[in-house]
Amino acid sequence: MSDLGRRPRRAARVPTIARHGRLKRYSAVRAVLKFLAAAVAVLLVSGGSVAAIATWSVVSSIQPSVTLANETPGVQMPDIDAIEGGVNLLLVGSDSRQGQDAMFGDPEKETATLNDVTMLLHISEDHSSATVVSFPRDLFVPIPACPNPDGGTYGAMSSQKINTTLSYGGLPCTVLTVEKLTGLSIPFAAEVQFNGVIELSNAVGGVDVCVGSPIKDPYTGLDLAAGTHNLQGLEALQFLRTRHGVGDGSDLGRISNQQVFLSALVRTLKDGNTLSDPTKLFGIAKAAASNMTLSNHLNNLNNMVSIALALKDIPFDQIVFVQYPNAIGDSGGQSGVLPIKSSANALFQAIQNDQPISLTGGTGVGSELDPNAPGATETPAPVETPAPVEGSTTPPLDAGATTPPATPGGAVALPENVLGQTADDRTCSKGNN
Repeated sequence: MSDLGRRPRRAARVPTIARHGRLKRYSAVRAVLKFLAAAVAVLLVSGGSVAAIATWSVVSSIQPSVTLANETPGVQMPDIDAIEGGVNLLLVGSDSRQGQDAMFGDPEKETATLNDVTMLLHISEDHSSATVVSFPRDLFVPIPACPNPDGGTYGAMSSQKINTTLSYGGLPCTVLTVEKLTGLSIPFAAEVQFNGVIELSNAVGGVDVCVGSPIKDPYTGLDLAAGTHNLQGLEALQFLRTRHGVGDGSDLGRISNQQVFLSALVRTLKDGNTLSDPTKLFGIAKAAASNMTLSNHLNNLNNMVSIALALKDIPFDQIVFVQYPNAIGDSGGQSGVLPIKSSANALFQAIQNDQPISLTGGTGVGSELDPNAPGATETPAPVETPAPVEGSTTPPLDAGATTPPATPGGAVALPENVLGQTADDRTCSKGNN
């Protein structure tokens, strides 16, 4: 991988092909000889040139980056061949219709920009474990003062839904909000829209997911029978967006349904040796660079590839997908979900300490364990969490951090109301038809 950080050489000027003029005729023998000579030349220089061409191809497709509040404009992290230490990366899925295919709606009529998906990836310092935390879109959180892209600053707010942060201050505001909520520093962030999800799913060749019971969602157009489906392109996007077709029809059900896809995606990437294959990684990196808005520190080929490489040797059972612990509640007259701070503190204290975590609750209402998977057992019932007092803007939550217990293997056993699964858990989507 040492060639990844090298600066590509300037490509030689290629003569323009005549589109309508008369071309000189060459004999078949001469054409074959030229082809063979070219092939030999490629073989002789492929050691460095192929990597250089691939690097140039990816770099040339990278979109303008976004400066986060914790970054210094114009200052890049040094190029690296393999990332050292831990990683905190925030992935935000935007529902904006700007620049998207017309089938997703009229951008002039659907003008809101909300982050329907907000997920935090944490990779431990020693690359032995990874955690992906999904934040419900209707989670009431304090939003700090955020920089206005047009200049100035948006004022802080004590309680707003997390999915409004993109509309207040773009990706930097979402990052600041999650940093305040979790106590973590997040140097890497990316925003993806509908078309980007389609292209990224195509880049990995699709993902095999289990559908336990039929999913039919007229809102997204998803119609899947029970069974295993290879999802890519538009169908993958529909699957990740559906909430009316799974679980109880809520965003909480959608999160556990997304975790079915994500755990299968991890297995696809690792089982197919994608994370060890530079050619495949280049393809995915190019798709990401071409279809996502990246923060400055992530807008770098080496950083993208090296973060992927950090996941290469992590066992499936140490890659955990969790839903931020929450309770149905009300804030300022709006219905939504409120954070359960005691459980959240246990989760993020473990993450800050780089301790592996162990789940004791269920998978969530949008998924279930695959009954046909080896060693499958019955899925624990989702934990019912008492709702806060109606109309209260202050969640009845424990603000004090507690030291979570550790299992004999050193993993922190999280409370039962922290739902999710590992990449080793074979799960199926739970349609609500």
